[in-house]
Amino acid sequence: MNATELIDAYIAKLPDWRGSMLARVRKLIHDADPEVVEEWKWRGTPVWSHDGIICLAKAFKNKVKLTFYDGASLPDPDKVFNAELDGNKWRALDIHQGDKISEPALTTLVIAAVAFHKKREESAPGN
Repeated sequence: MNATELIDAYIAKLPDWRGSMLARVRKLIHDADPEVVEEWKWRGTPVWSHDGIICLAKAFKNKVKLTFYDGASLPDPDKVFNAELDGNKWRALDIHQGDKISEPALTTLVIAAVAFHKKREESAPGN
């Protein structure tokens, strides 16, 4: 199976709120960046990339964790990130049952992550 099919199966195995939340987040990512590439890494982790890893998602018993790989380098004026705030690389959003997520703010983060990777790519030696 390819990555998209593996992510489909992963979501399907989560028949509760976590599956619907992960499907919603996945759609937001695709809507924010239609050129996003889905990957399946680290023995079962959905990953979305565009010139570098944008974010990855994982369903846990009581939450869905959306981790932005370069989150520490992204602006977060809407304070979307609520986890992994002390690191110097990634930032995460822990979504618990009943939590409301700001779709515009999450979309803004995805767009910022894509722009971050593009800028880094353009400034790489040889470009």
